[in-house]
Amino acid sequence: MTNAHTSMNLVLQGLDDCKARLERIAALTAPTNMTWLSERAVRCEGITFSPALRQTIEVAAHAAQLDATYMVGIRHLNEFKLVAMDMDSTFITIECIDEIADMQGLKPQVAAITEAAMRGELDFSASLTRRVALLEGLDASALERVYEERLRLSPGAEDMLKAVQAAGLKTLLVSGGFTFFTSRLKARMGLDYTHANELEIVDGKLTGKVIGGIVDADEKQRTVERVCAELGITPAQAIVMGDGANDLKMMGIAGLSVAFRAKPVVREQASVALNFVGLDGILPLLA
Repeated sequence: MTNAHTSMNLVLQGLDDCKARLERIAALTAPTNMTWLSERAVRCEGITFSPALRQTIEVAAHAAQLDATYMVGIRHLNEFKLVAMDMDSTFITIECIDEIADMQGLKPQVAAITEAAMRGELDFSASLTRRVALLEGLDASALERVYEERLRLSPGAEDMLKAVQAAGLKTLLVSGGFTFFTSRLKARMGLDYTHANELEIVDGKLTGKVIGGIVDADEKQRTVERVCAELGITPAQAIVMGDGANDLKMMGIAGLSVAFRAKPVVREQASVALNFVGLDGILPLLA
């Protein structure tokens, strides 16, 4: 935890026409210097950090629909070599399993289990097994329909990816969801690595089972560690993004952890929380 009255930087950012709001919240920090990173992002430099000021800023920024990120010093994208992302509700806007269940008329039941698992109230593996079992007998073409009709990239995902790929970082999509979706996104977005659960399909229908081990919180962490080892880097050189409780372990080993539109338990533990801006909100933080 940062000591009281340490000198720090604060990056404020928002969407749309937010310059006046940025200026208003920035003034509360009494910065020694302000650097405009874009029309929608400003870095307040040399602010005197205290828990009371932090709370004031966070409440005011949230009310103004701005994201506020505290940082010691200035960090750069080239300090990192890997971006690892959760898929459902992080890299993409949907929970694939909930949408597949909708094709079976079971979305409310499945979505309630998903939500509880993401808040950390249920064991992820047990909850996934329960949810997948409800999909038994569904025609496998439903997966294609979800991909075509409902899967959308999260705001800022493409800009963020272009920037990190241009800077030479490798990319990993690691998901408690399904290979049907991660493999398509890998090909479409030029991702380097993916890891997810494989749905068993027999005679064109889902059996309600997953093939092999389940990608839970521990497996996500192991995957990040494995990819880092393969790249010859440490997890401290990885940026890890997620939204649910099953992302906390992999986020915990990262050099920079990003909670994207995340559950409260995840926001509290991440080094960065993006609640309003898109995934490209990491870029002004690493200017």
